[in-house]
Amino acid sequence: MPDDTAPNRSDAGREVVKGMSKKSKAKKTRKEAANSIRVGEYGRYQIKSGRLADAYGARAFPKPPTKARGLIAEATGETEEAAISALRSAIDAREDRRAEDRRTDPRNGTQVPTSDEYAEALHSVNLTRPQRAMLMALSLEEAEGLAEVKVAVAGSYKSTTSANRALASVGRMIAGYLSSSGPASKGLSTGSDGTALIGYRDVSEHDEKAENWIMHPELCAAIRSIT
Repeated sequence: MPDDTAPNRSDAGREVVKGMSKKSKAKKTRKEAANSIRVGEYGRYQIKSGRLADAYGARAFPKPPTKARGLIAEATGETEEAAISALRSAIDAREDRRAEDRRTDPRNGTQVPTSDEYAEALHSVNLTRPQRAMLMALSLEEAEGLAEVKVAVAGSYKSTTSANRALASVGRMIAGYLSSSGPASKGLSTGSDGTALIGYRDVSEHDEKAENWIMHPELCAAIRSIT
C-alpha cells in the first residue's frame, strides 16, 4: 500500500505547487515578451520592434490584410528608436533600388514597375474576379496581345468600354499601392485613362479598326508567379 502519511502528502503538494509556479512564470515571461513587441507602420509596411536578445530590433512585413507574406527588411540598434530609424532607411534604400531597376516605356515615357513590384501590388490590391480574369487572359498572350473584344469576353463584360474602364481601375490601384511608400513612387504614371501600368493598345495586323491589348512583360511575369 502507498505510504499516505501527512508528511508525504505535504511533500507531494509542495511539488505540485512548485510545478505550477514554474509553468505560471513561463507563461508570464512569454506574455511579457509578446507585450513588449511594438507594432507600427511605415508607408505600406507593418513594422514590429522590440528587445531581441541583447539588442533592439525592428522588422518590416507586408501590411495586413495583404496576401503577401515574408520579411521585407530588418535592422538593429542600440535603442528601439534607433532600430526603427535604421529600418526606415533600409526600406527607403530598397525602394530606391527598385526604382532604378524600372524600365521606361518608349511609347509614353512611363516608368514600368519591376515584376517584384507588380507581384507585391497584386497581392495587396482588391481586384474583382472579372479584373483578375482579364489580367490572366492578357498574360497568357504575352507580346501577341489580345483583341479588346476578347479581353472583355474574358472578364464577362458586355462592352469593351466597361472592360477598358475596369483595366484602368487596376492600373490606378497598382500605382496607388506602389506610390504609398518612399521616393521610389516618383515617376509612376497611370496614363490619361489609367492603363499605362497595365500595357498598351496597338492596332491589330488583321483589322486596322480593331485594337489589341498588349500587357507589359513585367506584369505578365508577376501574374504567372502568383498563380
